Amino acid sequence: MLVTGAAGSIGFATCEILAREGAKVMLVDINEGGLEERVKALSDAGYDVVGHVADCADEAQVIGYAEAALDRLGQVDGFFNNAGIEGDLAPTHEYDIAMFDKVLHVNLRGMFLGLRYVLPDMVRRGAGAVVNTASIGSERGLAGACAYNAAKHGAVGLTRTAASEVAQKGVRVNCVMPGVIETPLLVGMLEQMFDDVQTGMDKLGEVATLNRVGQPAEVGNVVSFLLSEEASYVNGAKWEVDGGALATIRNDL
Repeated sequence: MLVTGAAGSIGFATCEILAREGAKVMLVDINEGGLEERVKALSDAGYDVVGHVADCADEAQVIGYAEAALDRLGQVDGFFNNAGIEGDLAPTHEYDIAMFDKVLHVNLRGMFLGLRYVLPDMVRRGAGAVVNTASIGSERGLAGACAYNAAKHGAVGLTRTAASEVAQKGVRVNCVMPGVIETPLLVGMLEQMFDDVQTGMDKLGEVATLNRVGQPAEVGNVVSFLLSEEASYVNGAKWEVDGGALATIRNDL
């Protein structure tokens, strides 16, 4: 199994779940220090894992992690194409152009590059599964997050396109759409939006009908399912992991 953004909360939680289920996992992240800590934690727990430092938006480095995964894992049966950043918050008409370009570069181009260089071996073998990380921002407008929203809308488009291209070759491509999940990425956004992070956490938790913020492992469990043979008839799908935020209109009367 191959996981990018593996030093982050959702990436690491997913790595832990996959490793616990018996998979050998390669963790990829640009954050060398954080990656080393994550790999050590899993290794110390007795899991079969390896790490690889790479900028997932740099073509040469994506080629590098794809080749390293084949070399160190033998083959990539499952790929969690997860690396991403949140960017700054600002109204669209005031949004910094350089920041917009950076978010699209990492979140959308990086996802494309992962598909571009990991899919070929899966197609050649006629087997494999990919899960991309989209967002509830793929379905709704999140004020102040034009770049993030644009990239995550694009993530669904990439997922559907790739799924339609490789399904008859034995490869499945799906995406997850996390809602409000307790991660450093969320905390970073809350620091920009609220005076107190916990106040923001409580407020955003109200978005979900479950009335709470989700946990990284709750996303990881869905990713693990989609990468498994248990999801053998699931392709081109976008799975909401959001506590019901997109599917319902709250009624507390």
